[in-house]
Amino acid sequence: MYAITIPEPGGPEALVWSEVPDPVAGEGEVLVEVVAGAVNRADILQRQGFYNPPPGASPYPGLECSGRITALGPGVSGWSVGDEVCALLAGGGYAEKVAVPAGQLLPVPKGVDLHRAAALPEVVCTVWSNVFMVAHLRPGETLLVHGGSSGIGTMAIQLAKAVGARVAVTAGTRAKLDRCAELGADILINYREQDFVEEIGKATDGAGADVILDNMGAKYLDRNVQALAVNGRLAIIGMQGGVKGELNIAALLSKRAAISATSLRARPLEEKTAIVAAVREHVWPLLDAGHIRPVVDREVPMSDAGAAHRVVEESGHIGKVLLVTS
Repeated sequence: MYAITIPEPGGPEALVWSEVPDPVAGEGEVLVEVVAGAVNRADILQRQGFYNPPPGASPYPGLECSGRITALGPGVSGWSVGDEVCALLAGGGYAEKVAVPAGQLLPVPKGVDLHRAAALPEVVCTVWSNVFMVAHLRPGETLLVHGGSSGIGTMAIQLAKAVGARVAVTAGTRAKLDRCAELGADILINYREQDFVEEIGKATDGAGADVILDNMGAKYLDRNVQALAVNGRLAIIGMQGGVKGELNIAALLSKRAAISATSLRARPLEEKTAIVAAVREHVWPLLDAGHIRPVVDREVPMSDAGAAHRVVEESGHIGKVLLVTS
């Protein structure tokens, strides 16, 4: 088969479409013929040499994919050869085939084509596990999503609205904010022109956001705490704004607030399996009913993955950028 390899870390040109050995489905795994994968910021970090796959994972980038099952490993039940699926991966999505633990498989939702299903597993599992399983967003509460037009952001808006929450987003252009509004966002903040702490305060009569989903990390840490409501919950899922920040413990204590920080890729198999099961129970009915949908900016041939990385690094896209094998 062919896969995107990284002979040496570097820029987008470091991604090389190479012939490699076929994977084999091991105990509890299935082999998926990949139709599409999706680009995530973690893939860019791996390309740059900053985010190695966890032990035992495929060396190729790609944290989610869609395709068809071509083989079942020992001990697999509930799936059949030919099933159309999408999958959460620890790596290997930038390839023509990938071996996937059966517990990380999801059926392609009704009304979602097989290509676009590749945009779902990583974002849905990230949003559901952080916003709902950890931060416990409830109906009537306010969620602030940084990077509202990203793949994570566009899904967070839809899921929060589906459960009856109010949604605020930050984004850097009018076009991105307009797309967030189309998806249901109630409060639109241009971070280039407005202070999100001030705008959240105005929009909530000074109460603040009950939950904040943050992809920036250090750069936003202090202001995120300021923007939290009493008993608020800050969920950090990225570090685009740096890794070291100063935390005002007194401000956190005064709000009786909580901060969580999680990653998905390196979690143990049993934790990923539990998250995927929760997503299938709670989110897949919303997808099957058409209440939420993946947002896809464009499709790029997988062999030209470097071009897709350039798009994501330039941050002009809305939703996900897909890599397609056919």
